[in-house]
Amino acid sequence: METVPQEYLNFAQHLADADRAVLRRYFRSGIASEAKADESPVTRADREAETAVRALIEEHYPDHGIHGEEFATVRGGAEWSWLVDPLDGTKSFLKGKPTFGCLIALAHHGRYVLGIIEQPMTGDRWIGADGHGTTHNGHPVKTRACPVLDQAVMAAVGPDAETEADEPKVAPLRQGVRWLMYGLEAMAYGAMANGTLDLAIDGDLGIDDIAALEPVVRNAGGVLSDLKGNPVDMTYTGRVLAAGDPRLHEQAVRLLGF
Repeated sequence: METVPQEYLNFAQHLADADRAVLRRYFRSGIASEAKADESPVTRADREAETAVRALIEEHYPDHGIHGEEFATVRGGAEWSWLVDPLDGTKSFLKGKPTFGCLIALAHHGRYVLGIIEQPMTGDRWIGADGHGTTHNGHPVKTRACPVLDQAVMAAVGPDAETEADEPKVAPLRQGVRWLMYGLEAMAYGAMANGTLDLAIDGDLGIDDIAALEPVVRNAGGVLSDLKGNPVDMTYTGRVLAAGDPRLHEQAVRLLGF
């Protein structure tokens, strides 16, 4: 595993700072939203935050690729690519619920090597980078040992149209854990890195969502994969399964049986 250059680690935090500044300005401001083609909401905050991040990348690393939630991909075949979801959890943002976040990630030859999960209002920032481990607000963190399902704390999305077909297969996980929590969004993966949550299964995600989560979890000692247990990179979109303990991840994959 190669080590992410320190200059990229520093720059990623600069990007997260710029994203955070925009989101803080608009949070609980009564900002309006509109529906995208897939009916998900988007706001001025989403677009302004991504614009700010893209401008910095273009200024400092004009040969790097950019994949964003709101605007078109540029330099898609670049060796280094930044992936940006400027406002993950727009519905929560609109309703004043501080579980939304901004997600910044870096991929090298399509493999995720750095991720930032940021909650702008609480000041929580997780950074996972190859060769650097995972930190929460500057302090190293690790997932906790939890090898069996009945001792696990799990986060999940609520049943909806996107995941309805999978619900019978997911039911053994939901029913077998010690505690089940809903609505944590990207914060669930930060909590996993901290060792306060053990298992997470998410809905249909794009690369801009997955990219930041995977390095944060993996560099803290956990595993994030597709529902079959396969590693994820820039070729994969869809549902993900994450566990802080690799033994728990193996058990969950067996139970899902995809």
